[in-house]
Amino acid sequence: DIRVASFARGRSINLALSHRGRQALRAVGMEEQIVSKGIPMRARRIHTPSGKKYSIPYGKKNQYILSVDRANLNRELLTAAEKYSNTKLYFGHKVLGCNTELGKLTVKRVDPRDSLVFRSDQQPLEFTYDLIVGCDGAFSTVRKQFMRQTRFNYSHEYIPHGYMELTIPPKDADFAMEPNYLHIWPRNTFMMIALPNMDKSFTCTLFMPFEEFEKLTTGEQVLGFFQTHFPDAIPLIGERELKHDYFLLPAQAMISVKCSSYHLASRCVLMGDAAHAVVPFYGQGMNAGFEDCLVFDEIMDQFHNDLGACLPEFSRLRVPDDHAISDLAMYNYIEMREHVNSTWFIFRKHVDNFLHTLMPSTIVPLYTMVTFTRIRYHEALQRWKWQNKIINRGLFVMAAAGLCGTYLLIKRLARDSDFCMENLWGWSHYLKNIGNFPFGTQVA
Repeated sequence: DIRVASFARGRSINLALSHRGRQALRAVGMEEQIVSKGIPMRARRIHTPSGKKYSIPYGKKNQYILSVDRANLNRELLTAAEKYSNTKLYFGHKVLGCNTELGKLTVKRVDPRDSLVFRSDQQPLEFTYDLIVGCDGAFSTVRKQFMRQTRFNYSHEYIPHGYMELTIPPKDADFAMEPNYLHIWPRNTFMMIALPNMDKSFTCTLFMPFEEFEKLTTGEQVLGFFQTHFPDAIPLIGERELKHDYFLLPAQAMISVKCSSYHLASRCVLMGDAAHAVVPFYGQGMNAGFEDCLVFDEIMDQFHNDLGACLPEFSRLRVPDDHAISDLAMYNYIEMREHVNSTWFIFRKHVDNFLHTLMPSTIVPLYTMVTFTRIRYHEALQRWKWQNKIINRGLFVMAAAGLCGTYLLIKRLARDSDFCMENLWGWSHYLKNIGNFPFGTQVA
């Protein structure tokens, strides 16, 4: 129980709460409770190697995402869940297996000192349910039952980059940097980000190929690496803290999971990371998981709680959407670490936002569709590709027209210039000849 545990295992990457997640929290009456403990981030704050900084807004002035603490969110959700009389929470237990045909789960208590070791003095427990919802993460035990079935598609991919977390402490009891931004240090093949916390600190996450992490074996090498690539971050983190914290934990791996379908008969369904673990670069992992719950609730209302109809419909709706956000998350890593350094990328952002202002229902930036609406993920992806094609063609036509116009203008000016030069030459000779006549003589 994370609420009483002295040490919480697992990741601590801050979570970015956006519209989809907020809608799910609103449906269970928890939106304000969670939002009140989050910090708004209205733009990306880009840190260049030279120390210069500039901002790329996420959307309109009133649009922002929220930095929320993972541990606090888990505590709030656990407290809310246990208030229901028909809910019983089993901490310190692990699922051994499940029978999806009979709706049975087998669990056993684990050693509190090591979750991989089962208690020898405890017998497995068996429970029977009308519906098993597998939300047991990227390495789901429930999903293993699905993999024994024919026509179940599954794939996972470890990306070649890992992540490591560092901390920027408060400075003079306040934030050491501007708090209402997602700070990014993009360096093409790797990057560092920093998200604000309620205690005035920042959680920094360094994303980098594993071989780059492995090259840094001493504190001095780490310091030299940061002096080269993140010089402005050193005084924020602190030299001593940087050389110490870098070696506290090894770089962690990131996995992307895709599967289909998400249900077995009318007894079992997968949600969250068990169905679609995504890399964290779009800030949509939690939001997509929360939206799973919201969509399932909407389907239950639509089909009057008929699980035989609800589960196939859930798979039909969510599989293409979750596969789309998985692909977008991979794309966004390239954008965050590399494209934000591009003048063309920044120009296109301005073009997209300008066109969105002129035609708000026709042209909608991809980030806006994903983060600030409930447009289905796969529809947002398709629409973005269509918009890109139209806008790029429009820019090409405008550029071609501009080049043609410039060519014709230069040609016209050159021709006019020759005409003017001939006239000036003639007038100069004319005036010179006038000077050769005596005063009072007229020239016809």
